[in-house]
Amino acid sequence: MPSFKYLRTELDSSGILTVMLDRNPANAVDRDMYIEIAELFNHVDRIGEGVQVIVFGGIGKHFCAGNDLEEFANMTPENGTERMWRVREAFYAISGCAVPVIGAIHGAALGTGLALSGSCDFVVADPDASFGLPELTVGVMGGARHLARIAPFPLVRRMYFTGMPMSARDLAAAGGCIILSEPGKHVEEAKKLAARVAAYSPTAVRVSKRILDRIENMDLETGYAFEQAATVRMSGHPDSKEALAAFREKRPPRYRPEIDRTMFD
Repeated sequence: MPSFKYLRTELDSSGILTVMLDRNPANAVDRDMYIEIAELFNHVDRIGEGVQVIVFGGIGKHFCAGNDLEEFANMTPENGTERMWRVREAFYAISGCAVPVIGAIHGAALGTGLALSGSCDFVVADPDASFGLPELTVGVMGGARHLARIAPFPLVRRMYFTGMPMSARDLAAAGGCIILSEPGKHVEEAKKLAARVAAYSPTAVRVSKRILDRIENMDLETGYAFEQAATVRMSGHPDSKEALAAFREKRPPRYRPEIDRTMFD
């Protein structure tokens, strides 16, 4: 298993990989941490065999209070291009991960923290977690497109232009697509949902992840046709028939543990 300086990992027997940010005092992300995030999520199978789903959270008082401001202070047009590439690579690695990623958010999720949250497939949050985009406050830009994955765009504009954070409770009430946990139970609730994912066919989960990533920005007709093509491919796979048989017979399914990569487009 690879070792990381700023990430803590734990893989259980059911295929749930827990990944925790760990950089005191508030998990602010610097260049080296972005590189580690990209490495882990781009190559998740290097962590161990049988990774089925990831729960992504943070150690300490906050999930991630933002970017390392010292690096922003030292950024110039000359070194900024490489710097921003590293940031993008980390976010894209999460959203494009081979398996579903469930955010488990508490404390502050500001700027980079919000973008990391928005890169997840879906988010479970402590009701008092704070989401915000203080970009204009610190003289930078970014994060609005990630927030738009979990919030209506008029709300994105309000949060961006005012720089005012919202609690997870208020964000959900305003239309944000997040799941509220009981106070302090965000990781526990995320793992319960992860266990449901981990109970499905490993091949079907990964095929589904690729499908959802591809169709998110497609129109309805193109996207549905793409899904149907995957249904045809999977119809010949033993796990597809096993899922139907188990459902009809009202018994737990017995899926093949290995991932059949011939099912991927």
